[in-house]
Amino acid sequence: MEQCACVERELDKVLQKFLTYGQHCEQSLEELLHYVGQLRAELANAALQGTPLSATLSLVMSQCCRKIKDTVQKLASDHKDIHSSVSRVGKAIDRNFDSEICGVVSDAVWDSREKQQQILQLAIVEHLYQQGMLSVAEELCQESTLNVDLDFKQPFLELNRILEALHEQDLGPALEWAVSHRQRLLELNSSLEFKLHRLHFIRLLAGGPEKQLEALSYARHFQPFARLHQREIQVMMGSLVYLRLGLEKSPYCHLLDSSHWAEICETFTRDACSLLGLSVESPLSVSFASGCVALPVLMNIKAVIEQRQCTGVWSHKDELPIEIELGMKCWYHSVFACPILRQQTSDSNPPIKLICGHVISRDALNKLINGGKLKCPYCPMEQNPADGKRIIF
Repeated sequence: MEQCACVERELDKVLQKFLTYGQHCEQSLEELLHYVGQLRAELANAALQGTPLSATLSLVMSQCCRKIKDTVQKLASDHKDIHSSVSRVGKAIDRNFDSEICGVVSDAVWDSREKQQQILQLAIVEHLYQQGMLSVAEELCQESTLNVDLDFKQPFLELNRILEALHEQDLGPALEWAVSHRQRLLELNSSLEFKLHRLHFIRLLAGGPEKQLEALSYARHFQPFARLHQREIQVMMGSLVYLRLGLEKSPYCHLLDSSHWAEICETFTRDACSLLGLSVESPLSVSFASGCVALPVLMNIKAVIEQRQCTGVWSHKDELPIEIELGMKCWYHSVFACPILRQQTSDSNPPIKLICGHVISRDALNKLINGGKLKCPYCPMEQNPADGKRIIF
């Protein structure tokens, strides 16, 4: 954070200089235009009278040309000073950050450059679609000649259409989508449809006594959700008692909280992404956040590897030389590291449960076999290696 603060201070200085220069430039040019305008009027007046150009006017014209030249030179000089300030920002970035981060990972880890570039472009396009920046995504596809199928774009187009309607407090498209996917939402234990109906009911309550009959009629939509949301339905029906007095001053004033709209947008995004097999956050944003955490550690490891000349320590594509803690937010599935070989298990090297209950990797099991027998590395029990069973976390 200190490095970012140093760069930010330099950037603030440049922005302040830009502001000051702009104000000074505008003021100088206005004064110059006013001066030239007066001189032009005097020259025009002399021409109308038919008098020859006097020595005084000739001197004034010479002074005007000199003043224009001096003003332009002064503005150009100030502009050069701004260039030096901008270059100091670049130097601050180079001083506080390692500009060569590509060397952190060996080239052998990646596929071909073309394949790498295509994967990155696809990740950027997916991120743009997920953020609702459809026109930018389409432009990138055209410029990079990346072919994206309509089936890939369709879920994002639908999600953004519904989210835009929710941001405008239009529940229609979201309700239509929830009803059409009701069975699958129920399988996910989602309460999205109920929350949408509840929010529509609250909007009717906000309309006052004139909307009371319409609200009572709409309450029939809560019938399928009575078993799971009985308490919430009771609260909404109880609020009708205070409708004539005004819900704002009643014990049910929390129903009118504007935060319900932000909550329904989050609920819809989470449940819809889960239903469509999409992640709530784009893979690009997750990778970027993870990289910000992992990069300093990897740079330190790279320095140690170069110092100790251990070039063969990191050569695999699917694992890092050390374990990096990214936090619970980045836990998507269980992992198991073999306590013997200190390696993460995989499909080709799965975890094996021994008869005694201890778990090691298959590679470790094969290395521990001696004379057709296996002795557990954690307890004295001897066993047949074939009795080990593969487990799936």
